[in-house]
Parts: sequence; structure tokens; C-alpha cells
Amino acid sequence: MDWIYLSEPHPSGKELRYIEEALQSKRITSGGLGVQGFEEDVARFLDTEMLVCATNSGTSALHLGLLLLGVQAGDEVLCQTFTFSASVNPVFYLGATPVFVDSEPLTWNMCPEALETAIKDRMKKGKKPKAIIVVDSYGMPFQADSIQAIAAKYSIPILEDSAEALGSRYKGRPCGTLGDLGVFSFNGNKIITTSSGGALLVANEKQKERAVFLASQAREEAPHYEHHEVGYNYTMSAMAAAVGRGQMEVLEDRIEARRGNHFFYKENFDEVAGISVFSEPDADYFSNHWLSAILIDAQLTKGLTPTFFRTFLEERAIETRPLWKPMHQQSVFCAYPYYGGKVAEHLFATGLCLPSSSSLDAASRNKIHSCVGQLLTEYVGL
Repeated sequence: MDWIYLSEPHPSGKELRYIEEALQSKRITSGGLGVQGFEEDVARFLDTEMLVCATNSGTSALHLGLLLLGVQAGDEVLCQTFTFSASVNPVFYLGATPVFVDSEPLTWNMCPEALETAIKDRMKKGKKPKAIIVVDSYGMPFQADSIQAIAAKYSIPILEDSAEALGSRYKGRPCGTLGDLGVFSFNGNKIITTSSGGALLVANEKQKERAVFLASQAREEAPHYEHHEVGYNYTMSAMAAAVGRGQMEVLEDRIEARRGNHFFYKENFDEVAGISVFSEPDADYFSNHWLSAILIDAQLTKGLTPTFFRTFLEERAIETRPLWKPMHQQSVFCAYPYYGGKVAEHLFATGLCLPSSSSLDAASRNKIHSCVGQLLTEYVGL
């Protein structure tokens, strides 16, 4: 039985030309014109004055971002609790402490009110946070105006984790450029991929030079290997960049396809009481809908739960996945401070991500429609 997966890589064929160029140049490891070209492609798409530093993962880009912001051992970093662990792990790489903040129910991203409460309380305790990591969950932009105002009020820089949000916009401004620094991921399940890769967006050439220096083992200029500080192996390979350049040529198509998946699910669930599709709150938000997601109110669906929904589709070779389990509920992170209510916990308890590949074709959609229809009619009588 052929599976319908949550989010598959989607090669276009356009990658092959760039891969061949990289092979012919014999520059297949880090650096070179291929990586520079990919960085320029991303910057051109974003139409931004920020500079792009390609990395080997979104996680390494986050780590570099925290380093540029001066985060050190003993510092505190405000982190969105509703996210993937890679948004938080780099805080620990530096010996810093995460302070988790709840989401708000419209964008599922960091709650401005909870954020300000956290800042005030940490400052009262003598610990002014060093940075804010805010996430654009599933491609949905965060409440940028409110978060930016709070960050400016307390002079705390924003590191925007846009791993899932390439192509998303808030009031016309692209995600990844809404903070002091931004991060993208090009992992295999993202809207475009370099197989494994990421990017850090920085404000100026000085920051980019510093990021590139740290990402390439902090090697000083000398005929021999000279090092004055600890560095990292975080550069993107030319082969990965070659894949990325081909993917960038079809990015607009991939965004259109993912958004098409979202509207497909809207058509399927809009008339179903108790099931809501995660959507933009208003016209200020434009999501790439990297993953389409639903919330299920079991009281209105006659007992249908996300777990039953997921296992029913899994038995029919359709992959779904629960929403993010909040970081403050994870055993590795639960001892750290948390501010907010139970929004993130509610999302985890009631939500489900649905198949969202940009390659999702008519036959796959028909199968999903048929199986969901069977579930809703035969099992819960909707």
C-alpha cells in the first residue's frame, strides 16, 4: 500500500543543472560561488536588505544567531513553548537557560501578554533576558507588531525562528525579516530543501563576517591553521546549495501547492461542527501553510479524538501527526520557568497535522477525502 506522507521532499528536476555545475567546478564542499548564489537567491526572493548566511541546518543557524546576540552561560533566553525542540536546544549549547512562554490562540505563536509578564518577572528577579526566540509555527507569522513593541520597550533583541515560514508574510513583510535576526530551515520536510540545511539572516556585513567565521571553525587568516577561539562546522556544502538553487526556482509553485492543500482541508471541514482548520486570523497574515492542521473538539464530534482520527488514517496508510508537545511539558525542559496559561497544552491535546506535501496530487486528495468522509459518517455519525 502506497503511503500518503505528512511532508515529503519534492524535487523539481531543476536541481540537476546546479549539481552538475558544482561537480564540474570541483567545489563540492563548503563555500564557493554555488553557496553564494543560493544566498543571493534567497535574499532576492525575500526582497530584503538583510544578508543571508547559508548553514548546514536551521539548528546551527539558531546557534550562530544566539552567539551574535551575545548569549552566554548563565543568561536567560525567552523561548516559545509551542515549538520543536531544535528551537530551544541551542540555548543549552551556550549554557544559557530557557524561559518558556505560552502561545496565543490566533496564530499559535508567542503570546505578547505572557511575554511581557515573563520579562517583568525575570527583571524583578534580577535576570533581564538576553534574547527572545519567537517561532512562526507551521508557517503562520507571529504577532510581529505587538512582540516587536515589547522587545523594543525592554531593549531585548528578537531571533525569529522562521524554519517553517519561508514565503510567509506579515503585513507584506517576509517572515525571517521580522526580528533582529532570522532563521530558515531547508530540511527534507520543509517547503524547499537542500537535503539538510539552513540560513541565518543578519543585519549587516559585520554580522555576516562574524557568522561565517564562527561557522567555518573560527580559522584566522594565516598560511597555517590558526585559531584564537572556538569555532563550529556549520557551513553549507556546495552540493546542498546546488539542490537549493534548483528548489528556489519552484518556490512560488511550492507555496501555491501548500496553500492549495490548506483550502482543500477547509472545504472538507468547514461544515463539520467541532473541527476547525488552522487559518490566518485576518488579512495582515499570509501563511505558506507549510503544514495544514486542525483542532478537534471531542465534545462536538461525539467523542472523536485526535488520537482516534490519527490511528484511523494510519490504518489506511495516511500519515498525520499530533501538534507540538509544549517544551515546558517535556521531561528534559520541565524544570525551567514557564509563563502563561494552557493555550499550548490545549493545542497539543486537540490538534493534528494533516498531509501537506507540495506533491499531494488529486488521487491522494481523493483518498484523504474518502477516508475522512468514512470516518465522519460511519464512526461518529457526522
